[in-house]
Amino acid sequence: MKHLLLLTTSLLIGVCVFAQSGSAQKVKWNFSSKKLNDKTYELRLSAIVDGNYHIYAQNVGVEGPVATSFTFNKNPLVILNGKVKEEGKIIKKHEEVWGGNVNFYEKKVEFVQLVQLKSKVKTNVGGTVEFMVCDDKQCLPPSEVNFKIDIGG
Repeated sequence: MKHLLLLTTSLLIGVCVFAQSGSAQKVKWNFSSKKLNDKTYELRLSAIVDGNYHIYAQNVGVEGPVATSFTFNKNPLVILNGKVKEEGKIIKKHEEVWGGNVNFYEKKVEFVQLVQLKSKVKTNVGGTVEFMVCDDKQCLPPSEVNFKIDIGG
């Protein structure tokens, strides 16, 4: 019985350590909005990447690495205008492990989504960002981070 309890505890600790070593531990996200006019806002989703890790673009270029992607919660008061744009120094590099050219960012990148309010109200835009980071030796498991950005008012 003692051995079973010890084994179960060891496995649980191992799972917790693995869960904490994901991509979210290497990226700090900041979420903000900028008012462009009465009903139009720019949502800014900024990633600061630690150390020698890099985060993949929305269009990675090959199959394999997890692209950065955004899912926005439905809000009947808000219209998404176009696709999420990327602002930063994109790096395009051939990586043997992925079998082709990959697109990624080091240190920082900003993702920008334009939104329009249907009327002058105070609300928010929420959602999830999924991403993965790698360095020259390893990739960490993909992570998801929830966000909520206030707009209007």
